[in-house]
Amino acid sequence: MSTELKIKDKIHQKSIKIAPFKKDIRKTTPHKHNSYFEIIFLSAGKGFHAIDSVKYPVITPIVYIVRKEQVHHWELENEPEGFVLILKKEFVDNSLDKQLKELLASISGLPSIHLPEAGIVQQLFQMLTDEYKPEQNNNTPVIEGLLKVLLAKILQTGKPQSLVRSKKDSLFQEFQQLLTQDKLLKNNVAFYAAHLHTSPQNLNAACRKSSGQSAAQVLADFIINEAKRLLVYTDMTVSEMATLLDFKDNSHFVKYFKRHSGQTPTNFRLHV
Repeated sequence: MSTELKIKDKIHQKSIKIAPFKKDIRKTTPHKHNSYFEIIFLSAGKGFHAIDSVKYPVITPIVYIVRKEQVHHWELENEPEGFVLILKKEFVDNSLDKQLKELLASISGLPSIHLPEAGIVQQLFQMLTDEYKPEQNNNTPVIEGLLKVLLAKILQTGKPQSLVRSKKDSLFQEFQQLLTQDKLLKNNVAFYAAHLHTSPQNLNAACRKSSGQSAAQVLADFIINEAKRLLVYTDMTVSEMATLLDFKDNSHFVKYFKRHSGQTPTNFRLHV
């Protein structure tokens, strides 16, 4: 018996992949994925899907969500049919669509979602598959638009599997929700920890458990993405952005942006 957990990488250098579910899959060994998030839709099939040692019955049509830190495997009894959508962090980082990120955050905490019918969800997966180009950068308005509609439709029509979250998972979700409240944005982990009635150390541990990142990294990603949206969609000056994003001065914001994105705000705006 192997002493190491198998880690699969189905996506290699790409940041997104959309493909039909392989019909020859029946049973797989427990494994993790190489730093990507997976959404699996099955319109046909029977058996079980185990995520972190919990077995979820395959009652189609159904959607399963597997986060990058989770271990999962399949025990299928007949030929499956459906689609697999794989997302890496850089796909989300490269998107300037705030609603898309909020939808991904909402769905990420659910292990499975039962759908009343395959219908529109199956059609949207097929449209994404048709639009997807393996050899190209797929952060396109069409791909992101279809993905946003797909996630919204799954959350709107589906019935999520009941899930008992650990305190750390819940704390991470609450942190993400606080970040989306526009009037609350602060460049300070301790500020959010206080609002969540916990310590910065506990918040950091919760973020590492749920996302593999520190609380400071989660906050930095959010701030940089907010800055990119402002640079693309508004005429605000860099100084105005620095104030809005809770930096003490323009210089501090420029250095912060360059450290996390590799270029200055002005260069980003010029070349976007």
